[in-house]
Amino acid sequence: MTARQKYDRLNQYLKELGGVAIAFSSGVDSTFLLKAAQEALGDRVIAITARSCSYPERELQEAVDFCAAQGIRHFICDSEELDIDGFSDNPPNRCYLCKSELFTKIKAIAQAQNIPHVAEGSNIDDNSDYRPGHIAVAEQGIKSPLRTAELTKDEIRTLSKEMGLPTWDKQSFACLSSRFPYGERITVERLAMIDKAEQFLLDAGFRQVRVRFHGNLARIETDQEGFRLLEDEALRERIYDAYRQIGFAYVASDLLGYRMGSMNETL
Repeated sequence: MTARQKYDRLNQYLKELGGVAIAFSSGVDSTFLLKAAQEALGDRVIAITARSCSYPERELQEAVDFCAAQGIRHFICDSEELDIDGFSDNPPNRCYLCKSELFTKIKAIAQAQNIPHVAEGSNIDDNSDYRPGHIAVAEQGIKSPLRTAELTKDEIRTLSKEMGLPTWDKQSFACLSSRFPYGERITVERLAMIDKAEQFLLDAGFRQVRVRFHGNLARIETDQEGFRLLEDEALRERIYDAYRQIGFAYVASDLLGYRMGSMNETL
């Protein structure tokens, strides 16, 4: 089945929902899903974005700007993961704890707006990784239209480009809590360190990056373009100096580079 045929299937599925609230992070997948839902359902679509210390301000602003530009009703809900019992201890089911709390709040907003369904933006490729959040999705009856349509990440990028979406080549992103090895305590201060460390790399021209937290060591994952940037000795020194100011004693580059779910490799 072609990407366009899958999109037609997605469009029909969304129309059958009659109205949907999209959990909107401003990432590649949720932006594509939100626009597809708008095309299928018009003003029977709303976007809901969570605000927390694990969600960078730049991502929140992009969500606000996109909805304003597209004329989509947008709601922001405060969802502080660190207030959830057990979350800060960073157990393997951390994402389940977060999604359970978040979708409860999103469903309440959707109900108040007379919207019958809530949908999230995971795609078919996400089935290959450890995703405890999917359990929360199933338990709460949240729709996953991109998985239902069997759309892959590459197909979503291709269709996003055809639709003129600014996110078609945006780097993949996950919440900052995913930068910590399971069992490593998550705090507001540590999340801020990761946010500053990744923002420095983005400002320096990197596109796809993760900075993983290992105590006083920051482990950088990046793509081939990022590896080429790291060949510049002066830039490496700037990164080291900046990271020392942020609070890290050591900085390392992961030889395997960026890969989805690398923190799950120890499970």
